[in-house]
Amino acid sequence: MQTQFTDADLAKPHIREADRVLRTCVHCGFCNATCPTYQLLGDERDGPRGRIYLMKELLESPDDDDQVTRETQLHLDRCLTCRNCETTCPSGVEYHKLLDIGRAEVDRRVGRTPRERILHLGLRKALVDPQRFKALLSLGQTFRPLVPGALRDKMPARPMDAGKRPDGKQHARQMLILEGCVQPGLSPNTNAATARVLDRLGIGLTPAPEAGCCGAIDYHLNAQDAGRARMRANIDAWWPAIENGVEAIVQTASGCGAFVKEYADMLADDPAYAEKAERVSALARDLSEILRDEDLDALDVKESRRLAFHCPCTLQHAQRLGGAVEGVLTRLGFELTPVQDAHLCCGSAGTYSVTQPELARQLRDNKLDNLEAGNPELIVTANIGCQTHLDGAGRTSVRHWIEIVDEALNPA
Repeated sequence: MQTQFTDADLAKPHIREADRVLRTCVHCGFCNATCPTYQLLGDERDGPRGRIYLMKELLESPDDDDQVTRETQLHLDRCLTCRNCETTCPSGVEYHKLLDIGRAEVDRRVGRTPRERILHLGLRKALVDPQRFKALLSLGQTFRPLVPGALRDKMPARPMDAGKRPDGKQHARQMLILEGCVQPGLSPNTNAATARVLDRLGIGLTPAPEAGCCGAIDYHLNAQDAGRARMRANIDAWWPAIENGVEAIVQTASGCGAFVKEYADMLADDPAYAEKAERVSALARDLSEILRDEDLDALDVKESRRLAFHCPCTLQHAQRLGGAVEGVLTRLGFELTPVQDAHLCCGSAGTYSVTQPELARQLRDNKLDNLEAGNPELIVTANIGCQTHLDGAGRTSVRHWIEIVDEALNPA
C-alpha cells in the first residue's frame, strides 16, 4: 500500500511505525474472510482492510481535517483486536500495532463523550488492582440483582475455593507466575491448580506479590503511558528472581501472556528498560508451553472427561499456540470434541464485552453453539476473560483447563 506521509510526519516515531505497517498491506481482503465483526456486520469498514484504509486516511490528514469523525472512531472501537486477520494475512501485516496508533490518534482528535470517559476510567480503576477488584466483586455478588446485565454475566456467584498451594521451594527448577488482576478474584483456583500440577513435575512456582496487572487493560483503553508504567513495575518486581536464574515466567491467562511477550517491543525505546524488557519477553511462557515440553508420565490422570476446548484469540492468533493445549489434554487422555469455526473470537476481548455488549453477546452465543454441538461434559479455555464471558451465558459450565487436569489427578 502506498502512503503519502511528509518528511515532517515521518520524523514522528508513531507515524514512522504506522508507515512501515501500512506498506506491508496489499489490500487483498483475505482478512475479511476471518474477521468476526465483518462476518456479523458485513460492512467493509468493520473489517481489517476497511479499518486500515480509515487509519491511513486519518494519519495522513492534517489535524484540522473535518473528515475525521466519531464514525471513524466507532469502526475502530468495534474491532476486537483478536488478531485473526494477522493469522490469515499472507503479507504479515502487524495490524494490532497499527490499530493502537490509530485509536490513540482518533481519540486525540475526536475525544470521548463524558459517558465513555467515565466507563473507560471506571474499567481501568476497577480491574487493574487485584484487591480493589476483589472488594468490588464481593460487593457486586452481595447486590447481584442490582448489577447491570453486562457486568452481572461476568460475576460468578461464588468462586471455587483455591485449595492448598504447594510451596515448591525444594525443587531445583523454579519459575515465576503472574497472578494477574481479575483472575485471583474470579477464579482463584486456576493458579493454585497450576502450582499443584507443576509441583508433581518437580517445578516450583513462585508469585511476585509486587507484580500486578500486566498493563494490557490500560494500554488498550488508550492509557498507554499508564500501561507502560505497569510494565516497568512488573519488570522491577520480577528482576531479582530473574537474576537468580528462574527458568520462566508462567502465564495462565493467555491475554496476559500475549501482552508480556510484547514488553520488548513496547519498551524498545526506553533506555532504562529495553534490555530488561527483552529478557522478560524471552522468559514469558504460556502454561501450555511448559507442559507441552515436559514428560507427563508423572501426571497419572485417574479420571478423564469429554471436553470442548475454546482456544482464546490471544493464544492461537497472538501467541501462535493453537493446538498446544489440545495436545497436552490429548496426551493426558482427555477426549476433545470437534469445534466448528474454532478460529473465531468469543466476544470477550478484554473489556470489549463491556464496551460493545451487543456484538459481544452475538459472538458469545455463536461460539457456545459451536462448542456445545459435540455434547461435551464441560467447556475449558485458557483465558479468564473468555472463561467468565462464556460462563456468564448460564449454559454449559466453563473452566480453565488446568483445573480439570488437577481434578483428574485428585478425583476425591
